[in-house]
Amino acid sequence: MDDRIAPPRLKYRLVIFDFDGTLADSFPFFQSVYNGLADKHGLKRIEGDQVALMRSMGTREIMRYIGMPAWKMPVVAKSFIGLMSENAASIALFGGVADALLALADAGVELAVVSSNSEQNVHRVLGPGLSSLFSHFECGMSVFGKASRIRKVVRQSQVGAGEALYVGDQGTDAEAATKAGLAFGAVAWGYAPPEVLRAHGPADEFGSVQAMLAALLVAPAPAGSALD
Repeated sequence: MDDRIAPPRLKYRLVIFDFDGTLADSFPFFQSVYNGLADKHGLKRIEGDQVALMRSMGTREIMRYIGMPAWKMPVVAKSFIGLMSENAASIALFGGVADALLALADAGVELAVVSSNSEQNVHRVLGPGLSSLFSHFECGMSVFGKASRIRKVVRQSQVGAGEALYVGDQGTDAEAATKAGLAFGAVAWGYAPPEVLRAHGPADEFGSVQAMLAALLVAPAPAGSALD
């Protein structure tokens, strides 16, 4: 009997990640600067338990709640991205993310980022070592404009849509994946709570970074253990 362990079986050949709330734990920073942005741009300030209420809302609902018309969204986003650029050193990846990315890349999974944040901020938070694991960065679009960027990454990767997964933490991520024809993987550690993401019918739900890695890299049985 040959008891050597075969390489992991890849559930997806291409995994595309959202950034904020999926790889990077940037929500605490967003909370710390939001009211300043609200004052600057004439939006409703958020206090105390309003944060929990907003996490149960979709992006469009949040925009209505804080009084942000669609035309103002790019302006506010630019202000936030600028503040994040100045404070990138204070923003960390979620625990286990670095090891998971290394394991996925080592197993032969192609990695990409599609994020409304700037590519500069993504690189700064990931650092040069982890950034080098990614084949594609599509950044800086509206949260409602991710589908076309996802399709671009799939096309450039020459991977079938059925072999690709978009991983994110918000309803707009799920909508973008569906529009682009990809499966969506919902993470439980980001902005939207699991029950909100579950309403979008994700193909995969990941309760932890470790669970995500285990689901994406399926360990085969030892070689030679099956009956001939």
